[in-house]
Amino acid sequence: MSREFTAAVGAALEAGELRLVLLFEGEFATGWVRLWTGVGEVAWNGETWLGAGSLLGIGPIEETQQVVANGTTVSLSGVPLELVALAIDEARQGKPGRVWLGLLTEAGEIIADPVRAFTGRLDVPEVVDGGDTCTVTISYENRLIDLGAARNWRYTHESQQVLAPGDRGFEFVTTIQDKEIKWGRG
Repeated sequence: MSREFTAAVGAALEAGELRLVLLFEGEFATGWVRLWTGVGEVAWNGETWLGAGSLLGIGPIEETQQVVANGTTVSLSGVPLELVALAIDEARQGKPGRVWLGLLTEAGEIIADPVRAFTGRLDVPEVVDGGDTCTVTISYENRLIDLGAARNWRYTHESQQVLAPGDRGFEFVTTIQDKEIKWGRG
C-alpha cells in the first residue's frame, strides 16, 4: 500500500542515512500513555512522548490485500515489580492504541509527519516475570476482529425496547411472521 509523506520525509529517505523511530500511543484507565523508541522526551503532534529506548518493543505489523484482522503487540521490558500491578490495573479491554513509524533529524527531532503503521484496540495484557524486573506485553487487535463476532440483535419488539424504550415499530412482528397472505388470488 502506498503512503503519503511530506517533502521532509522524502528528503530524509533520499539522503540515505535513516534514523527510524517508533511511537506508541495507548489509552488506559487514567489517561493516555505516549512512548517512543528514543531517549528522553520528544514533542510531536502537540504531545510529549516519553523515551523508552530499547525497552519498548513492537510486534510485527502486517498488511495484506485480503480483509484480515491482523493484530500486534506492544511490550515494555525492565518494568519494576511494584509497577506491574499498576500496569495491569490500568489496562482496559477495547481502549485504542496506535503505532507510528517516523524519522529523526540529525538534531534528534521528529520529522513531520510520521506514518501511522497500526491502529487497534487493547485486547489482553501479559506479564513475564524475570526476577527483579518484568516484561509487560499488551496485545492489540484490529477492529476487523468484530466481523467474526455474533450479534445478539433481533428484529423484535424486545430488542427494540433496549435501543429505544417506548418505540412501537416492532410491536406486531411476531403476529405477522407466520401469517399467510393471499396476494392476487380470489
